[in-house]
Amino acid sequence: MEIKKVGVVGCGAMGAGIVQVCAQAGFQVVASEINDALLKRGLGLIDTLLSKDVSKQKITQADKEAIQARIKGTTDMKDFVECDLVIEAVIESMELKRKVFGDLDKICPPHAILASNSSSLSILDMAIATKRLDKVLGIHFFNPVPVMKLVELIRTIATSDETADAGRQFAEKVGKTVVAAKDTPGFIVNYLMIPQLLNAVRILEKGVAAKEDIDNAMKLGLNHPLGPFALIDLVGVDVVCFIAKAVYEETKDPQFIIPTLLQKMFTAGWLGRKSGKGFYDYQKS
Repeated sequence: MEIKKVGVVGCGAMGAGIVQVCAQAGFQVVASEINDALLKRGLGLIDTLLSKDVSKQKITQADKEAIQARIKGTTDMKDFVECDLVIEAVIESMELKRKVFGDLDKICPPHAILASNSSSLSILDMAIATKRLDKVLGIHFFNPVPVMKLVELIRTIATSDETADAGRQFAEKVGKTVVAAKDTPGFIVNYLMIPQLLNAVRILEKGVAAKEDIDNAMKLGLNHPLGPFALIDLVGVDVVCFIAKAVYEETKDPQFIIPTLLQKMFTAGWLGRKSGKGFYDYQKS
């Protein structure tokens, strides 16, 4: 099937990024949020990023205007009625994701593919809220979406070959390299990355080294672009905790137990860059 019109449920950092790359690739895009304020913020983020691309001469002002003309913002999910593909990009809550999928199943045309941008949760557990198990899959982008080149394509035991092929073609059209993963907790990247981040917090708790030295060790010793604490702050303490909790609940693998320090930071609202404070302080002038 040919995908012409794409819907994105949620216009936060991830959702807005997905909307942007879809529109840049030439798709007509419908972006939804639960209220006007959040929608305005998400569309504003896209405008800011595109303006930066104009200033860096990566695109022209005319390109920017054409990209934005392909984006329709809405607070009414009924506007997904003509979409060929809808990608869910809400928070990592299975209850909420199932509701979204159930609503989309009633609204979207029979041929439409429904996808989740989940970073860790079972795609099949979302799909059972629909009557189109064969047309549901995971399309997991990475943050920041316009920059990161990877997409994990997650196929459930019920996903059809046609759906998987269409998902791959779509991801490649928006400029991503696709890796295929089974519908298992954490998929590929987060199953490998999250224990590494949690272990960094554990050795900080034990006083093995300062966070700055741990970050420098990983950057210079393993050639990582960011150390684990800078990465946690970028991804979000809350997101790391959500993923770790979801994988642990599914697998009971002890390497996904959230360290006390990280849990306390989550409780305090020290979420990283998004809140202005995490392992590092981002409020300094």
